Amino acid sequence: MKPSRQLAALLLLPASLAPAGEPMAFGPAYSVQQAGHYPAAASSPAVAVPSWQWPLAPRPQVLRHFDPPPKPWLSGHRGVDLGATADGAPVISPAAGTVSYMGMVVDRPVITIDHGDGLRSSFEPVHSTLAAGTPVAEGQVIGTVLPGHCPTVPCVHWGVRRGEDYVDPLQFVMDLRPSILLPLDS
Repeated sequence: MKPSRQLAALLLLPASLAPAGEPMAFGPAYSVQQAGHYPAAASSPAVAVPSWQWPLAPRPQVLRHFDPPPKPWLSGHRGVDLGATADGAPVISPAAGTVSYMGMVVDRPVITIDHGDGLRSSFEPVHSTLAAGTPVAEGQVIGTVLPGHCPTVPCVHWGVRRGEDYVDPLQFVMDLRPSILLPLDS
């Protein structure tokens, strides 16, 4: 195969099949502190390989995607809603960390895991017996899905923050880079 065809074929592969060890850059972070507009580029671009695991098993359907508001003070969806197999389904930690919060936010039980490097995952509504300060391993059950977030199906809301910026949780479990097609040399 000619080198230009090899390059074109490589660019068409999903990133999960791309050569190992190459960094993957992901889209912008969304800041809740900017008075400007969403999406706002993070001060330093996020470079990561999607290496976390899904917080529900089997791999859940995404019922509602990340949709930050155009202004920080407006309503929006600063996470994703994932379909659960049933109310009471186990919720697992997508990466190792420490429980930084377990309690009620407004009227829902929320558990937050601090994964280090400024990354925190929050899940709601989730029943958990874990207390703040409890270390958790990747894949460890951290609680169970409670009814009430999605009106017609069992689901859990998963949000991720990098510092004070909300980011799309799916970037940690999927390759969200856009496909780019390049012309082949003749």
